Amino acid sequence: MDSTAGTCLFPLHRCKTIHLVRHAQGIHNVEGDKNYKAYLNPEYFDAHLTPLGWEQVDNLRKHVRSSGLINKIDLVIASPLMRTLQTAVGVFGGEGYSGDKTDVVPLMVANAGNSFRAAISSLNCPPIVAGELCREHLGVHPCDRRRSVSEYQFLFPAVDFSKIDSDEDVWWKEDVRETKEELAARGLKFMNWLWTRKEKEIAIVTHSGFLFHTLTAFGNDCHPSVKKEISKHFANCELRSMVIVDRSMIGSEVSTTNYPGKIPSGLDKPSDAVDENVEKQGV
Repeated sequence: MDSTAGTCLFPLHRCKTIHLVRHAQGIHNVEGDKNYKAYLNPEYFDAHLTPLGWEQVDNLRKHVRSSGLINKIDLVIASPLMRTLQTAVGVFGGEGYSGDKTDVVPLMVANAGNSFRAAISSLNCPPIVAGELCREHLGVHPCDRRRSVSEYQFLFPAVDFSKIDSDEDVWWKEDVRETKEELAARGLKFMNWLWTRKEKEIAIVTHSGFLFHTLTAFGNDCHPSVKKEISKHFANCELRSMVIVDRSMIGSEVSTTNYPGKIPSGLDKPSDAVDENVEKQGV
């Protein structure tokens, strides 16, 4: 039997740890989970979190702090929609914002998106960047249409929106729904984009449809139970940690922890001689 069956080795600098988070409960989820057609309701445009959703955010926030995860994350990437931005800043943001520190910009202003929440500080938290590639299934559903970047920048002053090209939402179409194949392709493009980032441990706050169709493309070379675990649907405000591996040289870089050895230089003793010496010493 092959003792290495099921075991793989990869250089550390070809790996990134990602912490995938689905947004907390939004107002569209309440009726939409009962009747799918409810997602067509224009009242759910760019849906914000419910009071229950904010409770879910608070609980996940406690978890990432009690587990020490908040101290490991180098970057947070959020889909540029109200519910994902609220979840991202609520979970990973700093402690309560006080306006007396004029040099600290808030991550979220008070009551952003009908939240009835106090402002959230950007102090002592990882940077949060908004990225369109990890948006939800595009088109038709008003809840998945974003508002202008200008509006978001007012509500979330310390979030970085510089990666978004257009102020208005030019991706969402009223009468054309993105296909599952197109969504999966966009998800894979997003995963490849992660390799252009220098950060090694990244949290991503996104949506159930994006997560399911993107992750279903992975795990074909794993045991079926692993593939099932990778791609199963996310609950609201669920976090799962995974490792992505670069096997294509896309993310090729020099390791920051490898050490070359032979410093100072000198002859290496042959390994068989070492083994023989160990045997003689009875070690």
